[in-house]
Amino acid sequence: MSAASTTDAVTTTAASTTDAVTTTAARARPLPPPGPRRLRLLSYNIRSLRDDRRALARVIRACEPDLVCVQEAPRYWRPEGQAARLARSTGTVVLAGGGRTAAGPMLLGRPGAVELLGVHDRLLPKTRGLHARGFASALLRLPGTAPFTVTSCHLSLDQQERYGQFELLLDQLGIAELGIVAGDFNEHPDGPGWRLLASRLQDGHPTAPWGGEFTSVPERPYQRIDAVFATPGITVLGCGVPHGLPGVTEADLRAATDHLPVLAVLELPAGSSE
Repeated sequence: MSAASTTDAVTTTAASTTDAVTTTAARARPLPPPGPRRLRLLSYNIRSLRDDRRALARVIRACEPDLVCVQEAPRYWRPEGQAARLARSTGTVVLAGGGRTAAGPMLLGRPGAVELLGVHDRLLPKTRGLHARGFASALLRLPGTAPFTVTSCHLSLDQQERYGQFELLLDQLGIAELGIVAGDFNEHPDGPGWRLLASRLQDGHPTAPWGGEFTSVPERPYQRIDAVFATPGITVLGCGVPHGLPGVTEADLRAATDHLPVLAVLELPAGSSE
């Protein structure tokens, strides 16, 4: 082996060791506690409730979210009733989405946690032969904070269509100065659409690593395709897959759906006193 090859091998090993140490530290770090102007947000692809619904409800309840950004909410067989049952089983209420316009994404909220100021669901342009997609969006406010938008999304498997949807996410953020985007992006962080979003917003996990990084697949997670993004002005205090969170078991994470959830704690700036 040449000296250059030896140096490359040592560098690669050192980088891998650093990544492993960083991941271990992120998993061991406690989740930031509740506090004034803090939002606990969970993003979760629930695969149309086709898996273990009790395990899913246990995971969501254990994460104690103020807001849940759902992807793949039931769309075809009595979707309103299924959404209502999911909300009851998780101690939440439906705030936005869950219907034909949002086409799968949905927002659930813990009663009294956030004030709903408006719903801004959006059906996206559709490429012939591909699934209909949409955004579940709401304008919200926490006690003492400025208004902010939250958008749950599930982007296309087609790269060209997906990039246009990333662009529309940025357009959706024009509703308010502050905004959060969470969902299943069907793209890795090195993809063009993800890079576009990350150039304008804070990517939650690398900004404030907590918990696990990879979200798919639950049995052997190896890729990060689900994430939480926030505009500048919102402080990301911690973000990641809730491995080891009290009440969240690995068995439930594997049984609940084919994605792992992303849990984030975000701090909103104070609102005007006027």
